[in-house]
Amino acid sequence: MTQAMSQPAESAKADVVASAIGEISHIATLPEVTLKIINLVEDPNSTAQDLNKVITNDPALGARILKVVNSAFYGLPGQIASINRAIVLLGLNAVKNIAIAASLAKLFRGGQIAPHFDAHDLWNHSIAVATATKMIGKEAQLGLADEAFLAGLIHDIGIMVEIQAMRGKFVEVILKKKENPELSLRAIETEILGADHQEFGAGLCRAWKFPNSFIYVTGHHHNPMELEEDQRKLASAVNLADVLVAKLGIGYTDTVDNLEFNQEVLADLNLTCDQVEKIGEALPNAMEEAENLLDAA
Repeated sequence: MTQAMSQPAESAKADVVASAIGEISHIATLPEVTLKIINLVEDPNSTAQDLNKVITNDPALGARILKVVNSAFYGLPGQIASINRAIVLLGLNAVKNIAIAASLAKLFRGGQIAPHFDAHDLWNHSIAVATATKMIGKEAQLGLADEAFLAGLIHDIGIMVEIQAMRGKFVEVILKKKENPELSLRAIETEILGADHQEFGAGLCRAWKFPNSFIYVTGHHHNPMELEEDQRKLASAVNLADVLVAKLGIGYTDTVDNLEFNQEVLADLNLTCDQVEKIGEALPNAMEEAENLLDAA
């Protein structure tokens, strides 16, 4: 079988994505409080007090955030007992990212969806990519630790859209990939679903009013060099992390077609293969911390 498959026109893809996002809006969405937090942090006129007020109105979320803030992942001195103190120490952006991560952990629960596919494997893969992206971001001196972790965590969220909106067809995708391992998963998704997980992921991030950097990551983590130079640093870090995690065989890895690091992406971040491979050696221990962090959430 050849790689070539019919490519729906861009407008048809956009319709498919919009329909899927509409379909899942009543099934799986971020809690209203998390969406409020995202909007607040993105609003240049909002203050730490505004954020504190929203979080303290949701005691369960406040408790989860304090658990995370006091985990080894952040390594802050002493016990942080108030949301206000957490915001002062970590900043609005970090607290926003913790709130999103806490909400996402629930969306990825779902067990065996199809033969050869378990949502738990996708979650494990996402945690590994999140952790590796954070480490790659540090190595490349991107200065975006929390942003990098969350970018890795959500990179394949488009697959969750496919599962929620078109489960029957998604099962067809998984079976076809198993029968034809030489085919790209994205090509199979486009043929059967009308769009691929990058397009569904970017659509969901737009619907949730996520920052543009996350739209770029979900929409271009397999092809970051298609983005403008000032848009692609996070997507490039996620791309390397995704390949690294697939090479290590952690979780669901059929999304990655090529197990070689893209030389252009390495050059874009001024990194070498050796530097990324070394991150792979440290990944299992670092992942343990991240798993504890998300369990706390």
